[in-house]
This record gives sequence, C-alpha cells and structure tokens, in this order.
Amino acid sequence: MEAEPRAVDRPRRIPGGRDGRRMLLVAFLDRIGSGLWASVSVLYFTYVSGLSVAQVGTLAAVSGAIGIAGAPLGGRIADRFPLTRVLIALQLLRALASFALLTTDHYPLLLAFSAVGSLGDRASSVLTKLYATRVAGPDRVRYQAVNRTASNAGWALGGLAAAAALTLGTTTAYRWLLAGDGISFVAVALLTLTCAEPPSTGRVAATAKDAPCTARPANPWRDRTYLAYVATETVLSLDDTVFKVGLPLWIAHSHGVPHGLAPLLLVLNNVMVVGLQVPLARYGATTTAARRLLLPLSAAFALGGITLALSATGGTLQAICLLTASAAAFTLAEMLHATVSWELSVALAPETAQGAYLGVHGLAQATQRSIGPLAATAAIATGPLGWTVFGATIAVTCAIQHRLVRDRLQRTPLSVPPVTVSEH
Repeated sequence: MEAEPRAVDRPRRIPGGRDGRRMLLVAFLDRIGSGLWASVSVLYFTYVSGLSVAQVGTLAAVSGAIGIAGAPLGGRIADRFPLTRVLIALQLLRALASFALLTTDHYPLLLAFSAVGSLGDRASSVLTKLYATRVAGPDRVRYQAVNRTASNAGWALGGLAAAAALTLGTTTAYRWLLAGDGISFVAVALLTLTCAEPPSTGRVAATAKDAPCTARPANPWRDRTYLAYVATETVLSLDDTVFKVGLPLWIAHSHGVPHGLAPLLLVLNNVMVVGLQVPLARYGATTTAARRLLLPLSAAFALGGITLALSATGGTLQAICLLTASAAAFTLAEMLHATVSWELSVALAPETAQGAYLGVHGLAQATQRSIGPLAATAAIATGPLGWTVFGATIAVTCAIQHRLVRDRLQRTPLSVPPVTVSEH
C-alpha cells in the first residue's frame, strides 16, 4: 500500500538514494580530472612529448586496443567481487598510469602507460554502469542521464581550466593538467570507500523461475543478435573520437584557427550535455522509444560530418563558426546515442546475465577507442571528403541498428521486464 506514493514521488528525486548521489559526486570529480586531460592529451603528446601525428594516432589506437580487454573483464569481475572495492582498485590503477606518463617521453613507455590507463578506464566504465543499473532499477535511464549531466559538468570545469592553462603555452602547464587528472582518480577512490555495495536486484532469485521461459541465451557470446548490436554500437560511439582526437588534431593542423578552440569546443560539448541530457532522456525511457531516436541520431551524425568538412573551405571566422556548429551537431548525436544505448544495452540483455552482457557491450566503446583514432586521422589525411564519409558512415549504421533492434523487438517484448526489477 505504501509503494504507490513512492512511485509517484520517485521521478522528482534522484534515483538510487544516498549511494546513488554519492556515485554522482564520484562521477563529477572523476570528470573534472578527465576534462583537464582529455582536451589537451593530443596537444601534450604533440608539443611536450614531441610525437608526430602518426605516432599520436598509433598511441591512441594501441592503448585503445589493449583497453578492449577491460570491458569483458569488468563484466566477469562484477559477478564475483564487490563492485565498490573493484572500482576503488581500478581508480588507483588509473591514477598510477597518469602519474607514470609524467615520468617519460620515451615512446614505448608512453604506449605502455597509456594502455594500462585505458584498461582501467574501460573496466571501470562497465562496472559504473552496472552499479547504476542495480542501484536505480527501472529508473536506470533517468539515473544515467543525471549521472551524465554531473559528469559533463565536471568535464566543463576541467575543460575551462585546461583552456586557461593553454594560454600560458608552457610544458609545465601541460604537466600540471596531467597531474590533476591523476589526483582526481585518487580523490574518487577515497570517496568510493563511503559507498555501500548495491543490491543485486534479485537476479539470482529470478533465475530459477524465469530462465526456462526465456528464449535469449545467458551467454552473450552465443547471442548473435546482441553481438551484431554491439558491432553497430562500435561505429555509433565514434563521436567520442571526434572530441578527443578528431577536432583537436584538425584544429592543430588548420591554418589560422587558434589552438585554444579545442578545449573550448569540449566545454561547449559538456555545457550542452549538462543542459539537455536529462530532458532528452525522457524520449528514450522505453525500448521502443529508444529505437525511434535512431532516426534523428542518423541525421545529427551526417550534419556533424558535413559541417566539419566545410570548415576547411573558408577563412578563420568561417572555420571557427563551422567547427562550433559541427561540435554542436556531434554533441546532439552523443546525447541521443547515450539515451538509446543506455536503454537498449540493458533491455536486450537477460536480467540473469547483466554483468556478462554489459561487459560485451562495453567492447563497443573499447573497440572504438582503438579504431576511432585511426578513423579520425584517416579523415584528416583525406581532407574534407574524409569527414563527409565519416559522418555518412555512422548515419548509415544508425539505420542498420534501427532495423536490427526492430527484428529483436518483434520476437521479445523487451520494454516490459525492466519494471519488474524493483518488485522485490
């Protein structure tokens, strides 16, 4: 009898209770540090470490390739060890990797340290998503939207600090930005100590009763539809590469465009997410609604590629305006994709194997971090046509995923089960 008033009030509160709020603070602090580093990492390796464009792209690709193992590893760990303790260990690993980068400009060591950081980053990303899924239950899309808002607020603050530091134009400023990233990981590890272990959402109890009735396999590696979905997710996740590699390198090698524009565009990205991610999340709260968002998502990706290509056709002012428009289009695509991905990645997975399925889904982002830098540098080397093809390829992949998910939905009503997560 008391459940109905709580259900009415729930949308007005942050899902997940006290621990959910603490994890939002963790995300905020984590992203402040990441904002300090992400927008200038390419510039750091270029101007401080003295690497070429090819070396920077290869470094990002190799570290991303090694980081791929972190996603499925994180999924397996989630079924065997407490989430909070593993998250603490991963944050400390990321801190060590960041501090280690400060100790050398030797290319093989830079590759090794970047790879360790990428492995920890991918594993922690999967475990953080699983934590949110367990602590928020059926409100997972809204919680993830609030989480993303907090994260991007942190990114914006870090990006603003990075932009200010770049005005100094010294190697010391770059090194302090990297050190700040490492310090943030130590801080969030300490804060995570205060978070309780989330409930398992009753998945074990539901297994014996529900497993015989489901047509979906418990092993994601045997679920061909889910694997195909993850493959399309890899392409749709390339918006991350645009902001971390594509735009900074494109700006660094464009005549007349100030280098300080790169972190400012990242700030724009984060400000837009802070203001719009939660309102947009309501349009993808169910599986069917999330699938419909794939069509406007396709248009946003295509627009981002075209405007980025056109930025090379005019003077400085026109280039700045078009680069800003491209950043806005890719940010819209990022927000729509985040909403779609949050819902579909969980809804397409059986509750009895969420950790394993989310671990496989994490391969999309991890793989993108490997092939994404190569795709971005290839687009830069090709010129404006390269960016047009880049955006068009992702747009077409959106249409493919739209068809793929439709076929799955016709066989299984996936938008209903998440409601049962909170029915203890």
